[in-house]
Amino acid sequence: MPRLALYALAVCVLAVAAAVVSFVQGNLLGIVWVLLAGLSSNMCWYYFRRNRQDRTDRTGKSVTG
Repeated sequence: MPRLALYALAVCVLAVAAAVVSFVQGNLLGIVWVLLAGLSSNMCWYYFRRNRQDRTDRTGKSVTG
């Protein structure tokens, strides 16, 4: 897994944890954490897919078959 995807995944996990803590404490700031988790989740998916596409382009073979 590429390094940027791992960083984005770590940010996503931490943002989800922060959102849970915020909502448990009754703080509506958790909405911002949820939005950040969604953004970082999309970034993780993007970097993962881009890496997989780059490997496919380099080898000329499909990764899935």
